[in-house]
Amino acid sequence: MAGRLAGKTAVVVGAGQTPGSTMGNGRAMAILFAREGADVLCVDRIAERAEETAAMISGEGGSAAHLAADITKAADCQAITEDARRRLGRLDILVNNVGIGAGDAPAHKLQEEAFDRIVAVNLKGMWLSCRAAVPAMREQGGGSIVNISSLAAIAGGIQLAYEVSKAGVNRLTASVAQSNARYGVRCNAIMPGLMDTPMAVAGIARATGQGEDEVRESRNARVPLGGKMGSAWDTAYAALFLASDEAKFITGAVLPVDGGMSVRIG
Repeated sequence: MAGRLAGKTAVVVGAGQTPGSTMGNGRAMAILFAREGADVLCVDRIAERAEETAAMISGEGGSAAHLAADITKAADCQAITEDARRRLGRLDILVNNVGIGAGDAPAHKLQEEAFDRIVAVNLKGMWLSCRAAVPAMREQGGGSIVNISSLAAIAGGIQLAYEVSKAGVNRLTASVAQSNARYGVRCNAIMPGLMDTPMAVAGIARATGQGEDEVRESRNARVPLGGKMGSAWDTAYAALFLASDEAKFITGAVLPVDGGMSVRIG
């Protein structure tokens, strides 16, 4: 089925990506949304990364623009919504894909500064982004928000701040869904498991001194479904469904995209 987002406008926050040999979630979602007919505003803290994603979309004949913004700043989040409405006319879809984990550790080792930074980006920033977008979506009579959470929200043990922040994202999703359902605004989340993205594989390799192939092999071995990590495209296709009218009766859902890893929990 082609054109699943035809006539819709979409903002993908975190549409750039860290350098690496594979595709990141945000970039894959922005590209896929454009391929399915959406006008896409690519947002990233680093302007060049957002611009690169927008250029890739334009190179395929899609419609895209870019914007630099820091979602830990309320004024920047408001600017995202305002820029989307100015450029695109309306805001049908918002994808919140920003997340960090640098400096994280178990509770007894985690430093306060690292905890505050991770929670500010992963949870508070996502709330600020939703807070800015919801009034515009209510005013126009509906919209779809897709938050990118993580399997770490329900599993882990060595990344306290990341785990707590992503658990908060799941609850944020439910709260936004509940308070906005009567206005036609849906809010859902995706909970990716082990994915072969630059931030995950290259980031772990740098942090641990391992080679990327070694990290990749270790992560693959932990995945029940086929013994191989997912890719950014797996996240993107899940987001496409939740953002589209095919999911018009779905709100408040947290969808695992994890190769069966969460099945083993509990």
